[in-house]
Amino acid sequence: MPLPTDEKLLALSQDLLKQFDAIFGLNPGFRPAHAKGKLLTGTFRPSGEARSLTSAPHVVRESTPVTVRFSDSTGIPLISDNDPNANPRGCAIRFHLAKHVHTDIVSQSMDGFPTNTGQEFLELLKALATSDPANLKGSPLEAFLGTHPKALAYVQAPKPAPSSFARESYFGVTAMKFTNKDGVSRFGRYRIVPEAGNEHLDDAAVAAKGANYLFEEIVERVAKGPVRFKLMVQVAEEGDVVDDATIHWPEERRVQELGVLELTKAVMDDAAEQRQIIFDPIPRVEGIEPSDDPLLEVRAAVYLLSGRRRRAAPVA
Repeated sequence: MPLPTDEKLLALSQDLLKQFDAIFGLNPGFRPAHAKGKLLTGTFRPSGEARSLTSAPHVVRESTPVTVRFSDSTGIPLISDNDPNANPRGCAIRFHLAKHVHTDIVSQSMDGFPTNTGQEFLELLKALATSDPANLKGSPLEAFLGTHPKALAYVQAPKPAPSSFARESYFGVTAMKFTNKDGVSRFGRYRIVPEAGNEHLDDAAVAAKGANYLFEEIVERVAKGPVRFKLMVQVAEEGDVVDDATIHWPEERRVQELGVLELTKAVMDDAAEQRQIIFDPIPRVEGIEPSDDPLLEVRAAVYLLSGRRRRAAPVA
């Protein structure tokens, strides 16, 4: 995946990376956001109805190997799993289509995003970097949130901690364009729904947990048996906004199943694999295209820039 040739987009992506560093510190070999993570492997098997939505290769095959990364929020590699700032959690999925050929899904446990452009997100990060969250009055962050109601709603939304990465739902931030073999296209957003159901903890239960409770639990869980998720797509209807990650579609919109993710083991050489894998928010595969959401190109560039930096960092 090449870096963008658009100089403004590249400069914005580099500025975003610098702001993450300013907030969380420079941690060589780790991601600037969602630094603490764990890789698992398994298989994706498509549903019978998946082909009606897309002709993507992992939907028309019987099965496809996958690598999934669960993560805590922030760029702090040693953040405690019971720290409120560790929410929202992340789930990134790689479908291995052939040697050096893949498509990815990047999702999080919050449905939506605080801003609808990369420039607005940079302004939010700058406000965060120069504000004390415990004393917002008169701060740059208070000023930003006061003029960006969608960002304020995102910040104020409940973000409960799950009992397990396997008991949390995850949402694609941006819409994608799905096209089937007949050329019929629909826009949709991913949802990754746990077979075991959602389970969240209250504050007291979270406080009683250990610093690595989620990462320890998922390894123990997958060692006992497969962890399964349904890969779903919430399908937009005519008139729905498909290029703005801050806008939610009505809950009554149809949700279609693409298939089942079955995770069967933790990656052994986890640290080395995490340094190498660079997830891509843009699908780059037949049958699934990016929407015109302006976040997609800048997110892809930030992921690539940070991934190259991570790979080049000295191994401790």
